[in-house]
Amino acid sequence: MTDTILSSATKEIAIGFERPFCVIGERINPTGRKRLAAEMAGGNFETVETDTRAQVAAGANMLDVNAGIPLADEPAILAETIKLVQSLTDVPLSIDSSIVAALEAGLAAYQGRPLVNSVTGEEDRLEAVLPLIKKYDCAVVAISNDETGISEDPDVRFDVAKKIVDRAQDHGIKPADVVVDPLVMPIGALATAGRAAFHLIRRLREELKVNTTCGASNVSFGLPNRHGMNAAFLSMAIGAGMTSAIMNPLHSEEMTAVKGSDVLMNHDPDCRTWLRSFREPTADGEGRRERRRRRSA
Repeated sequence: MTDTILSSATKEIAIGFERPFCVIGERINPTGRKRLAAEMAGGNFETVETDTRAQVAAGANMLDVNAGIPLADEPAILAETIKLVQSLTDVPLSIDSSIVAALEAGLAAYQGRPLVNSVTGEEDRLEAVLPLIKKYDCAVVAISNDETGISEDPDVRFDVAKKIVDRAQDHGIKPADVVVDPLVMPIGALATAGRAAFHLIRRLREELKVNTTCGASNVSFGLPNRHGMNAAFLSMAIGAGMTSAIMNPLHSEEMTAVKGSDVLMNHDPDCRTWLRSFREPTADGEGRRERRRRRSA
């Protein structure tokens, strides 16, 4: 069994084949959110605080933190954001940046064992990011593209993922600390995107024995009823073996799909999480009578 162990200063979680699905909240990200970008660049973190609390309350197991704002001091803003978010919640974080200096600033500020998002199969990226992962003893998201771009062939993407896992081991990083993103394509543009993703997820689990993640909403880009499509994708991806996703936990359709999939995969013992989430409340007296009836039966 492969477990990727992550932690904050006070809380540890495991992403794994026989674990409940890990929901990584995506909202702390200024990409495409002009108001949030302006706030963070100006040192205003009110929306970050709101998004942090809302995502955890909605069931996020981790939070992805990104501070990619053009022309801003990303390393400083990312480090400040991480410190703030860690003061508000004990869930572990994913430190998300394409800038190596920002990743290092975030890692230096972080308390615990984070997930770093991300490394690709490009040679310069591998040699810049993997030493950081080893230095800070953390885990990393491996995105299955390289200098040639993103292949439509899932087996080519598998080869890139294997290259990253092998290179990580050269740096002393265990496969359990590499969480592969198979790169889910928009199904509206590529009709085979779903089948390709499920094929690749199975190969990653069975052959490389690594955990997987993705940006769940990518699959529905350009389509109507995106939440319905995302929910269908998540259910099928979990059935294929995917163990986490970067997603918006505030959408009930997607969260219901995750919780239902956990039940069906036997990752929710006695349906406890499902029952806590969806059992209709009863009048106090009726509840007591029902408990007495069950005890006497």
